[in-house]
Amino acid sequence: MSQDVIIHQVIWNRLISVVEEQAQALIRTAFGTSTREAGDLSAGVFLPDGRMVAQAVTGTPGHVNSMADSVVHFLRAFPIETLNPGDVLVTNDPWKGTGHLYDIVMVTPVFYQQKAVALFASTLHVVDIGGLGPGPDGRQIYHEGLFLPMMKLVHDGELDRNVMSIVKANVREPEQVEGDFFALIACNDVGARRLITVLDEFSLPNLQAAGEYILEHSEQAMLNAVREWPQGSWDAEMWVDGYGEPLLLKAKLTLGHQGIDVDFTGSANFVAKGINVVKAYTDAYTSFGIRCLIGSDVPNNSGSLGVIRVTAPEGSILNAPYPAAVTSRHIIGQMLPDVVFGCLRQARPGEVPAEGASCLWNIQLSGGHVLPGYDAKSFLSQPRFSITSFSTGGTGARPHLDGLSTTSFPSGVRNVSLEILESISPVVFWRKEYRPDSGGAGQQRGGLGQIIELSHGQDAPMSLGAAWDRIDFPARGAEGGHSGAPGRVRLSTGERLSGKGVQTIPPGSHLIVETPGGGGLGAPAQRLAASVKRDVLNQLVSDKAAQRDYLLKSEDSITTLIHGAK
Repeated sequence: MSQDVIIHQVIWNRLISVVEEQAQALIRTAFGTSTREAGDLSAGVFLPDGRMVAQAVTGTPGHVNSMADSVVHFLRAFPIETLNPGDVLVTNDPWKGTGHLYDIVMVTPVFYQQKAVALFASTLHVVDIGGLGPGPDGRQIYHEGLFLPMMKLVHDGELDRNVMSIVKANVREPEQVEGDFFALIACNDVGARRLITVLDEFSLPNLQAAGEYILEHSEQAMLNAVREWPQGSWDAEMWVDGYGEPLLLKAKLTLGHQGIDVDFTGSANFVAKGINVVKAYTDAYTSFGIRCLIGSDVPNNSGSLGVIRVTAPEGSILNAPYPAAVTSRHIIGQMLPDVVFGCLRQARPGEVPAEGASCLWNIQLSGGHVLPGYDAKSFLSQPRFSITSFSTGGTGARPHLDGLSTTSFPSGVRNVSLEILESISPVVFWRKEYRPDSGGAGQQRGGLGQIIELSHGQDAPMSLGAAWDRIDFPARGAEGGHSGAPGRVRLSTGERLSGKGVQTIPPGSHLIVETPGGGGLGAPAQRLAASVKRDVLNQLVSDKAAQRDYLLKSEDSITTLIHGAK
């Protein structure tokens, strides 16, 4: 190995440590639980022309892969030669950022020896951005909250307090949101200072040569990975619940010598609800789904991402035009890896996971404000709060492995600790446990969903912003595997709730959320008897389901197994 290769490898390792420290600084200084507890963020370093060189390991594909494009939009509005040391740019434009108004994107130029040598960008999800609040009930972007066009938030090191005043006046949790803005500024500054240390250490005048080397080799490595797969085209489609009526997602994936093309022509049109997806978010999760199987060990940057080309008709739900409503774009966008898997499974049978719950089942609650049908005076003594409990279902079964239970795929965020949520709100969680029999049967079983039961601790009403899918169309099994269990939402009174839209949890009622399970892979009859018995013993699969789906003999019931274990 030549000395040049070794030096570039060391520089690459240092860049990864720099952007990871940037991300960790964001986690440790953020006010909102979405960032500091769930890791719902992104961080990265870019060349002066806007190409992403390296991203932090911590973060989500929806943020980092769409942020990869957003820096180019910033530079069109603010050319690099017009920026000064101490400037910080900001936006939450869904079409130029990361998909909805809740995501704040900040970009900071880095100057070294009086020249702009790089940019750092970061993103996080704030707890509130005004408007109707969380959930897909908006019909246009104007209903969904405060829209910040691309602007300078910090000028030559001086914060624009007028901008911050406007932000704080438009959100329900001004202290949290302001703290998150400052955390974004701080993490970019940490990245910039660490990068300058790297340039000093290696006596580099800028990042350009090292960046070009990294991007070129990443692109070539990704092309090599693509060429290991069969060449050809495959089609797949998947129905999702939609909002009021089902929607079709359709894809044609082509593997060729020069890369991968994915065409979503034939997918549903955009709708007058906040489940539409902007093109950058479609690109982000399509690319991520492919990268899970092809080139997973190749650095994720503009070089490797450029090998994947995504098209979606303008006006479709996967390329929604301004001013479409997009607050809950994750519902549809996070299904796209499953659609991509449907194509790739045909190229390499037996090597692709089954469908999973996929889209997050976040429980978005607020209270302390007037709700329809209740006396306004009763809310005067109630604490105001807004929380998001990051909750998940099961992933699809994997080749040779069961699916992961209650795991966030493809977003990658963590479930938020219930103790944290109870400490910042009057919400009480009564139950959080695996949902037996929710994983689809198969040679490899789908991952389990979970059951969550909660209530207002003071028997007051509260508002639920539901934004869930996989209720009418559960995760499908593959290659003989069974579908996972659909999601369910109800009150302790037995009343069923809708999977989408703002709804009221009455005083004294408990909300019970049962998240979906992942699909199974392979015929259930091929599952090892020992694996079935272990699932029954661990109460992941019931006696009844084991006998029905896996033909487990009655003498291997849970009672017999427990007695034998003693």
